[in-house]
Amino acid sequence: MAKRTRREVVREIPAVTDPDAVRAAPRQEVVPIAMIALALALFALLICYSRNSILLYGDAVAHLGTARRIFDSRNPGWSQLGGVWLPLPHLLMLPFVQKMEWWQNGLAGAWPSLLCYVVGVAGFYRLTRRMMVPRWAFAATVFYALNPNLLYLATTAMTEPLFLALVIWLVLLTLECIDTIDTGAIDTGASKTVGRQLIVIGLVIFAAVFTRYDGWVFGAAVWCILAWKLLLDRRFPRAATPAFVAFTIITVAGPLLWLAYNQHFFHDPLDFMRGPYSAVAIERKTTPPGAPHYRGWHNIGWSLIFYTRCAQVDAAAWETGFALLIAALAGLYMTIRRSFIGAHRVAILLWLPLPFYLYSVSYGSVPIFIPQLYPHSFYNSRYGMEMLPTLVLFAFIAIAALERMLAKTKPELAKLLPPAALVLAFANCFVMMYFTPLVLKEGIVNASTRIPFESAIARQLESFPVGSPIMMYNSDHIGALQRAGIPLHQTISEGDRDSFDQALADPADKALYIVAIAGDPVADAVAKHPDGLTELSVLCTTGQPCARIYKSDRYGIAHLPHLH
Repeated sequence: MAKRTRREVVREIPAVTDPDAVRAAPRQEVVPIAMIALALALFALLICYSRNSILLYGDAVAHLGTARRIFDSRNPGWSQLGGVWLPLPHLLMLPFVQKMEWWQNGLAGAWPSLLCYVVGVAGFYRLTRRMMVPRWAFAATVFYALNPNLLYLATTAMTEPLFLALVIWLVLLTLECIDTIDTGAIDTGASKTVGRQLIVIGLVIFAAVFTRYDGWVFGAAVWCILAWKLLLDRRFPRAATPAFVAFTIITVAGPLLWLAYNQHFFHDPLDFMRGPYSAVAIERKTTPPGAPHYRGWHNIGWSLIFYTRCAQVDAAAWETGFALLIAALAGLYMTIRRSFIGAHRVAILLWLPLPFYLYSVSYGSVPIFIPQLYPHSFYNSRYGMEMLPTLVLFAFIAIAALERMLAKTKPELAKLLPPAALVLAFANCFVMMYFTPLVLKEGIVNASTRIPFESAIARQLESFPVGSPIMMYNSDHIGALQRAGIPLHQTISEGDRDSFDQALADPADKALYIVAIAGDPVADAVAKHPDGLTELSVLCTTGQPCARIYKSDRYGIAHLPHLH
């Protein structure tokens, strides 16, 4: 009889189910976690909706507007996706945002974010379950899921819940793929499994690439890891080669398609980096003449301080973020140097936002301001949320290691650690909510002048005859049209460049009403071509530019046959 290999003998031994084993989470563990996450998200939505907090962020309003104008504009189509923000979040909102009521109240963006939060929490539990025993996987997931900043973002049209879910699943699937390669790549069945995993990972990378630019870095890192693992493994089966080629094509396709999109519609493949709506252009526009650059500009040290401090405050209450960061660094050290299997080291990918944002703050015109550091204001504080799964996962790796150490010398004290961790997770949530979580606080502060300003404009828009053509620059204050329930195809805006350029040359001839906000192209056009315009009102709000509403004296009733 042929001699059997050790692997074949081991596979004949019946598996022993150990409830404390570190292994893939079975469905009966993941489903309850997902249901709890759904309940938390719905409760958060109920609270935020009742307090009119869903549309605090101007970016959330703008994301909804971008999704809306794909179908609702004078020139509907793919060109309305824009060239800076990546398109997947807007495409996910597309089925919901066409309902006028959901566009106005923000629910069109809440539904996709809510589902992404649930998927992200379920994925986070599966990832922690791969690296910890059940009690610590559950405790870490509770800490992650109860983060008030994350719960708030799960009710808005912001991109963080989607991207965090994609990153968590990308790391999880990569870990599982490497585990499959390590344990059975020489078998035909295992090679088919690896092939399927590669295709799925490629699709997740594709989604991440079209969600945030950090996804480009994650995609490149995952491809390099898997390529190194497969191409240098002598057991790499040829049967998996076509899947690896497909995986490579899918990974590369995302960035190439976005470059081609920018070239086709904006005549510059790098329009998202250097165009009029890029971070560089916004930073140049918002910086007062002669003012110095923000702290962190071309300074990695200050960028590190700002970003890590932001991540701490986003993740934990008061000053406990320092302890969380220290514990996470200890967990990182253990993951790299101690007895974890090779596949577990893939979780180090979760640290990629750190170098990405260090570069972005230092050299990408992406400032971060938080009240804990000078100039003690609010701007881009949500970027620290990218490190939330990182800090929580690696901190709990360190805490779990502490429990194992205490179990040898002080077993009674070791038994108290898991319930104590759960108590701290709930306490962290309640304290952060009591003092208002940083991301929500930024939304409240920055909306304090924008919302009254857009509401005042909306009241003027509501007084216009139904269907009246309105000339307005939509990029900055589309929230006024949203609040008034004005269909975007009723406006002459930068979304249709040809008609907008014609209107800028003669505003009175192209629209019945003109909304000119100081500093925007419409205001400049009115200043150059004031003939035929009658000023109806001037709206000024503290902290916002003044808006002037005009009516055309030349745009006759012949242009509006439907008003007869």
